[in-house]
Amino acid sequence: MPATTPDPAPAVRSRSVIRSLLRLWPYVVPVRRRLALSAFVAVIASSMSLLIPLVLKWMVDGPVTDRDPSGVWLGGGLVLLLGLLEAGLFGVRRWMVARPLAGVEAAMRADLYRHLQRLPVGFHDRWASGQLLSRATMDLQILRMFLAFPLVFLVVNGATVLIGFAILFVQSWTLGLVLLLPAVPLMIVCSYFETRYSLAARAAQDQAGDLATVVEESVLGIRIIKAFGRHRSQARAFHGKAQQLRGTELRKARLLSDIWAVIMTLPELAIGAALTLGVLQVSDDRLSAGTLVAFLSTALALRWPVESIGFLLAMSNESATAADRYFEAMDAAEPDVGGTAAEPRRDGLRMEDVRFRYPDAPADSAELLCGVDLHIRPGETMALVGATGCGKTTLTALLPRLHEATGGRITLDGADIARLPVRRLRELVAVAFEEPTLFSASVRENVAMGAGPGGASDQDVRHALEIAQAGFVHELPNGLDTQVGEQGLSLSGGQRQRLALARAVVGRPEFLVLDDPLSALDVHTEALVEAALREVLADTTALVVAHRPSTVLLADRVALMSGGRITAVGSHTELLRDSAEYRHLMSGDEESAAVAEARGAGALPGRDRRPDADSGPGSGPGAGPGDRSGSAIAHQLDHELDLAEGSDAR
Repeated sequence: MPATTPDPAPAVRSRSVIRSLLRLWPYVVPVRRRLALSAFVAVIASSMSLLIPLVLKWMVDGPVTDRDPSGVWLGGGLVLLLGLLEAGLFGVRRWMVARPLAGVEAAMRADLYRHLQRLPVGFHDRWASGQLLSRATMDLQILRMFLAFPLVFLVVNGATVLIGFAILFVQSWTLGLVLLLPAVPLMIVCSYFETRYSLAARAAQDQAGDLATVVEESVLGIRIIKAFGRHRSQARAFHGKAQQLRGTELRKARLLSDIWAVIMTLPELAIGAALTLGVLQVSDDRLSAGTLVAFLSTALALRWPVESIGFLLAMSNESATAADRYFEAMDAAEPDVGGTAAEPRRDGLRMEDVRFRYPDAPADSAELLCGVDLHIRPGETMALVGATGCGKTTLTALLPRLHEATGGRITLDGADIARLPVRRLRELVAVAFEEPTLFSASVRENVAMGAGPGGASDQDVRHALEIAQAGFVHELPNGLDTQVGEQGLSLSGGQRQRLALARAVVGRPEFLVLDDPLSALDVHTEALVEAALREVLADTTALVVAHRPSTVLLADRVALMSGGRITAVGSHTELLRDSAEYRHLMSGDEESAAVAEARGAGALPGRDRRPDADSGPGSGPGAGPGDRSGSAIAHQLDHELDLAEGSDAR
């Protein structure tokens, strides 16, 4: 499984919430006027609640004192009108920001998806898929909520508190000072809370990503889990991650409850002290009853803006963490897309001193590829053969730049692929991997994905399916329109491999890379696919990773790879004659190895004849494709070595 992201604690401690949130500004710019207008509307709405105490003061000191019922009704009507205006303006504010902020979230998600598609495979090898999924979903939802609510109300509540305290000081500056007493302890508590809540919020979001990874792996690997009876161990793994996340969320809840307790208690104590002092002033005729009512009503109206500090700080910290997580992925460097392609010339595919080491490999570790030199002539098919782990698949991944070579040079018809635009490079090079990946789409859409910008017609798709011997698609419930399901797991391994091969050839690429594309096929289907592939390979320059002699025989020449470099190049017959390592790779049979040892020729090859090929002494019912009997293999090698020796004599 890819590694999860590193411990974020040091970064959280050193980063500024404001600095993290300011990185969202480029996305906010298109909607900044709408946000500013919504904040202004919200300030006006909050001001309505601050006018209500002034109406109450007029009512108490006027109509109530004078026992004027009509004045009381008028005051009540004004209070009702102000309340309706406040509610209506807050509704307008929400309407103003809903659509534009949904657009901001969509734009950020689109940018992240586009960026992830451009990042090299090495990035995806290091990052857990659940971490990327949580950044594209949960984190972006948190950021949208921040822009819609905390960002606006930090401004609105700040303005409301300033306006409210101005009104309080105008009414009674002594009582206003009493209400200001909790300000200093509140700032200290908020600073303490912010640091600890940031760490808990980051841990929770990372753990949610890890939990998403466990769920995704369990869903994609459900067949393996059921086949090996591992559902209990997977359930334990899920339960462990879920309990870890639960503990972190509870820690967040405790921190939030602590600050809420402090933020709610201190202002209430201040209001109680102001009420006591105000009653004394009213009894001494230093303050009117209406003024005291208005003062207390204003103080109570300011309770929510003050008490919401904890809530807004919590959301701001979670949003800053979400922004950090989002930009961690966005800051990953994309590969150089290349410039203008050089004037093409027919030179085929060249590799000159190509080297490669994975980015996360230790600096003192050996290179996986250490000076690969290879030339595949235009229109030629080259088979790449080597022991498991020698770097064949990694080498093929360098051609479409799924990985970037760390040294050397690769050219296609004379153009350095490092200087080719990536889009153009991937139009030129088509790839079929040994482990085929299909998408939750129809058969037609999966195959047509391999076509160029012009797309693929139905005729092109059907022709590609014929080459791949994928006629089974016509027997599916909806033919080419059948949905193959996630990862194509509704199909067999051989069926998925044939669809992947059809996808590779549908666009008639100039360069074709096949990584053991027939490994999941039975011998009879393999023979049919090989015969059809010859039509495609005749018009393209191809590199075919091969593990079986039948696949090798598709090639004009064979390159033997060992120790991260090309150690021999020649025809199949030449390498059988001259290379003991090649003979060993082409053989898997003890009897053939014994025969070869008796002749002083090393190990012997396995099956290396197609059904319609001249098979010499090893032909017949017992020596067809896929036959692994020692005598058939030994007779076959005897025949090929005799031919090779006769060629030398001539």
